[in-house]
Amino acid sequence: MAAPAGTNLTTVSTRPVHALLLPAGAELFEAVRRALSGEGPAVLPLSPDLPAPALRSALETLRPTHLVTPDGVRPCPDGVPADEETAVIIATSGSTGRPKGVELTAAALRASATASLRRIGARPGDRWLCCVPVSHISGMQVLVRSLESGTDPVIHPRFSAADVLEALAAGGIDHLSLVPTQLRRLLDAAADRGGLPAFRTILLGGAAASSRLLEECAGLAAPGARVVTTYGMSETCGGCVYDGRPLYKVDLKVGDDGRIRIRGPVLFAGYRLRPDLTARCLEDGWFVTSDIGELDGGRLRVLGRADDVIITGGQKVVAGALAALLAEHPAIADVAVVGRPDPEWGERVVAVAVPADPAAPPTLEEIRAYCKRRLPAYAAPRDLELVPALPQLPNGKPDLAALRRGALPEPVGAPLQDQAEP
Repeated sequence: MAAPAGTNLTTVSTRPVHALLLPAGAELFEAVRRALSGEGPAVLPLSPDLPAPALRSALETLRPTHLVTPDGVRPCPDGVPADEETAVIIATSGSTGRPKGVELTAAALRASATASLRRIGARPGDRWLCCVPVSHISGMQVLVRSLESGTDPVIHPRFSAADVLEALAAGGIDHLSLVPTQLRRLLDAAADRGGLPAFRTILLGGAAASSRLLEECAGLAAPGARVVTTYGMSETCGGCVYDGRPLYKVDLKVGDDGRIRIRGPVLFAGYRLRPDLTARCLEDGWFVTSDIGELDGGRLRVLGRADDVIITGGQKVVAGALAALLAEHPAIADVAVVGRPDPEWGERVVAVAVPADPAAPPTLEEIRAYCKRRLPAYAAPRDLELVPALPQLPNGKPDLAALRRGALPEPVGAPLQDQAEP
């Protein structure tokens, strides 16, 4: 792992940083290739769909030396070069706040990609489909795995279930990465066609996947195809835990605070221009994540984010764990759990669900009884809001900030509330 940013006062930052405001395609892939080989500048991929205020915030905060658009390259005022080892910078901030720049070295990116290819048994010449944003680590790693495989990826500018099915049906696609919501849409589209075209591996990450979703995919996929669930983040060059087991040379532990800690060659170099923030999340060489989890026989189970713990009536409810349980309910197709302010309980546990059958949606009483059979009564949702789809971030994850604010699509019926004590 490279030294965290800002820890070596003798380091001279001289490498230009090109912010890439380019559509996903060959030009962007070539820029990434040059960044990893050392032939070109470090790259900061940004979505061309960013609203003007968000783009301005990213440029002002991360201070690239140049901005690259389809019209050409222009210098940025007050740009700051990167350390020579930095190859890629991923802007990440969740749904709120100014972006953080996660600095990744070519060595870390390659260590992640080669460990991933090793785990799934990929062969030289295998081809990847990239249908997740390349401005996020999931899409970036598809490009890096392609480079390590010696192939050019098939790149889609944005996810479309119909386009993915068409690409798979055309043949020649071995592996792809998806988030659960994308897989859900892909399966819905594939069901109308009698099943999924051939593929070898889907890496499924970004959020917890229900066992029902995985079983349905297995039922629609051709023999030999498989889905591998992944856990990781930008700071670990993407997924570093596959099906609960760490990749080659990756170490895991859970601290007394319940937070997952990760160590290994896949770790980031630091947060761009934020040595203070870098120091706060590193602990004796371990990256302290924002997720809580548990290890059982070396297998990791992610319970949820530490900042997604809901305090209701003085009791702690892990939103991610509750959402994973609700996702197994046969009447629920997709679900998220959030806490909202409540004058009596401090926070109310709210489930926002997409019904599996809009004509026969689940009731609040049903899901509360379902939860109480498996969890303490206080963890059962007090509100149930039914929607046709969950609001999403650009990376396909549920927009939890919007859900906390109550910014929902047109609801399916009126919200259901429980007035009784838990």
